[in-house]
Amino acid sequence: MSNSNNNSISKSRLLSYGVFGFSISIILLCCVSVIFPALITNTNSEFSEFPFYSQQVDSFEIGVLAIPFVILNTIVLLIGIIYYKKHYSLNRLFDFDVSKKVAIISIAIILSAYIITTIPEFEKDEEFADYIKVETRLNESIHENRFTFEDAISGNPNYSSIEPHVKYSLLIISEKIFGDFRVIAFIASIALLIATFAITQEITKKRIPGILAMLLVLQSNTFLSYDTSAAYSNFWILFYLLSLYLVIKKWQFTHISFVLSIFSKLISTVFLPLTIFFVLNNTKGKKRMYILIFYAVLIIIALIFVSNSNILTEDKITYLPENFVEGFTQFTYQLRFDPIILIFLLPLTVTLFLKSLKGFQQANSIQILIAGFLLIPPLLITFSQQTNEPYRLIPLVVFFAIGVSVLLTKIKQDEPLSK
Repeated sequence: MSNSNNNSISKSRLLSYGVFGFSISIILLCCVSVIFPALITNTNSEFSEFPFYSQQVDSFEIGVLAIPFVILNTIVLLIGIIYYKKHYSLNRLFDFDVSKKVAIISIAIILSAYIITTIPEFEKDEEFADYIKVETRLNESIHENRFTFEDAISGNPNYSSIEPHVKYSLLIISEKIFGDFRVIAFIASIALLIATFAITQEITKKRIPGILAMLLVLQSNTFLSYDTSAAYSNFWILFYLLSLYLVIKKWQFTHISFVLSIFSKLISTVFLPLTIFFVLNNTKGKKRMYILIFYAVLIIIALIFVSNSNILTEDKITYLPENFVEGFTQFTYQLRFDPIILIFLLPLTVTLFLKSLKGFQQANSIQILIAGFLLIPPLLITFSQQTNEPYRLIPLVVFFAIGVSVLLTKIKQDEPLSK
């Protein structure tokens, strides 16, 4: 029995080291541009090997956040190492919680303040350029009194078969009920905050970390920039987060939520490896087997669909390897108004790793999700002609908030996996 426990602990530590190695390598690449914004761009330039090439900016010119990044990272990492070595215990600071009633009142106050301060945004039109395309497409459907998925079913050659039909349907319903495409998109942003609370509470078994996670998402400029947008609505993120929550809570419905996420935004398909890891790390026995079988069926259906459609042609799949490393530099630029994430992402990863070594398996899941969301933008511009947009980093904002909240709580280390 003792040997079995030792083997289990050894495998768990090995997994923690593997996850940390993967995560830290991606995050360090992203953080290079925080300290030296021009280094990767200058080094990776297609003209850098030519004698006539001259750098516009010094590769080693430090960025605006470089000094606070180094100082605060050093301090936080030292605190994390001290905590791990048990030279100083922080558990008493986090070994408390609030009642369900207090949590509900707190959430109601937070959401009320958020809604009241956001409503004035509806007094002006959406300013994103892509909104014109979305509005035109939806108005065509409204004018003909149909939903966009009806075009896909009927095989209408004028429209793509891979349109985000769930997103478009919800926006059309919003226009018909409220007279504005953005209202239900805003409701989805509110629901995303509630879902963030729910999954954090489920992971930590406490309410305070969930409330903290909500507040961390709310302080994000990236989240607030797109929370009322119809063009860049949060439906896909909401459904994906719910799919992970349902893995733990009601696994029978996780696949439905994941499919809804895909039909809200096709990029959700590349989240599947992250989902598989989450399933393997949070379930066991028959529950794990059933979930994986259902996801395997989804993969087979997707492959059949791809093989019988022109989806690859429509997306103009390319291979531009020079864009891969360049993709990591956009992280700093796109999150320049979210300094908390830029500065504390590295120490968060290290402290999650230390927490995983103490037996908290969810720390591995959060590391993989954060690293995965950071890896997707470089892969996107490597294998397609799409450009990276800041709204695609909202999942990173959410799981950064969850990760921080998980750290600031005392959690039972030997909780059994869901059966």
